[in-house]
Amino acid sequence: MAPTVGLALALALASLVSFVVVQSLQRKRNTKGHPLPPGPPPLPFVGNVIGIDLDHPWFAYSRWGTEYGEIVYTRLFSQDIVIINSERVAHDLLDRRSHNYSTRPPGLVHVLDFFSHDYSTTFLPYSDKLKLHRRIFHEAFHLKAVSSFRPIQMRNTRSLILNLLTSPEVYGTHFNVFSTSIIMSIMYDYAIAPVDDPFLALVDRSLEIDIKLFRPEVAAVVTQFPILEKLPPWLPGASFVRDAIFQRTLVPMIVDMPFEHVKTNMAAGTAAPSVVSDALKRIPVKTKDEGEAAVLEKGIKESSATAYAAASGSTMSALCVFLLAMILYPEVQTRAQAEIDSIIGETLERLPDWDDRASMPYINAIILETLRWFPVAPLGVAHAAVNDDIYEGYYIPKGATIIPNAWFMARNPDKFPNPTRFIPERHMSKGPSKPGPDDISFVFGFGRRVCVGRHVVDASLFAAVVHILTVFRLERAPGWNIGPDAEGVEWTGGLTTHPVFPCIFTPRHTKERVSQLIKMQS
Repeated sequence: MAPTVGLALALALASLVSFVVVQSLQRKRNTKGHPLPPGPPPLPFVGNVIGIDLDHPWFAYSRWGTEYGEIVYTRLFSQDIVIINSERVAHDLLDRRSHNYSTRPPGLVHVLDFFSHDYSTTFLPYSDKLKLHRRIFHEAFHLKAVSSFRPIQMRNTRSLILNLLTSPEVYGTHFNVFSTSIIMSIMYDYAIAPVDDPFLALVDRSLEIDIKLFRPEVAAVVTQFPILEKLPPWLPGASFVRDAIFQRTLVPMIVDMPFEHVKTNMAAGTAAPSVVSDALKRIPVKTKDEGEAAVLEKGIKESSATAYAAASGSTMSALCVFLLAMILYPEVQTRAQAEIDSIIGETLERLPDWDDRASMPYINAIILETLRWFPVAPLGVAHAAVNDDIYEGYYIPKGATIIPNAWFMARNPDKFPNPTRFIPERHMSKGPSKPGPDDISFVFGFGRRVCVGRHVVDASLFAAVVHILTVFRLERAPGWNIGPDAEGVEWTGGLTTHPVFPCIFTPRHTKERVSQLIKMQS
């Protein structure tokens, strides 16, 4: 009982001190005569935290977007937050003024340090370390380079199909294995075991913690109540500390194990081509200085660990959204399968391949609409303002957390009429003078923090989507009554999100025929 009472008193005292500090800062802030952007009136001390679902904050942010406009100011405790609700404003600030908006919020960086995640490229503040990581990524993932990954993606796609034929009821597990296997093979030439891979289990547990905690809303709470980091792990409610302790044990294994796997194979002369082995081979060409070489090697190790964590989660989530769309819009599925059958034959003369993509405009439109319909990272990863700024007459404070609301951008009715509906046709060309509004680049971020792995994700989605539609008819489970707007579907919460629902996979062709073709074309 005593520790609980002590905690309550400490939190109460912290609340009082924080309130006084916030009020003092608000009085002293020099806004140069400019107002803050419009937004909901904050309550004393807590700001606007009440009324926000911290697992799904994009719903509240989007309501405010409807009420207050393209740029909204809010406050979570003492943290200034500016929500960007339009692509126009996002491009103005995060692209054209990227020098001021390319870092991460200090509170978020602090949480990462507490969890020993200071290696993560995604969350690094803007720095020389980030520039090194980005340079390594661009060498590996530029548009021309990603075509060399196609054999890996196709091999894993066909393993996915065989797994879905065997046990479709655990499709989420198969999507996870598929997406993680691709990026692990690309980065490290590491083959994930089909069942119970120990490394995959470590990655999954680490990602579960990352997605839940590495968000500006959590950072605002921890910044306001630093005592949370001092709680004894046995105390009820101290899950934050317990997760941090566990994550610190996972990080060395996740970062070091696959990297050492590559180095061991290189020393033995058995290393197959991979992003890491190729990057390590380039170090002697770039420098003869041992200190600089060590910095490069560390950068390769850390950025590689970031890559497989980011790519695997986004691909898996997007495939779940695609599946949901197919069962809610059977007419879309029927048209897509007719397009596929017209190319490979209704009797499954062969399986689809990369060369077919140019002849499948509707499949490509489905992929674009999947990414738009429910963005799997609804708020992206938060940026921060390095210095005070004035935008269209509004004052943006130094240190403010800047959140690009991709969820709301995807529901812009001027660009995407009837935005809650899954309509692939909106991305198809309407002739040379009226192209379809297929720019959904906002789902991959903005400015200097745009996702460098987007071309890999796109290719993996095409391979999986076209093969799933070739082999299966996707149907809703009996009694699962959800409308076309997907209202009532359960969504996971956190930095990324995906729907959870039952689905029936009915083979369109015999398992023997599919297996025969996979064996022939492998």
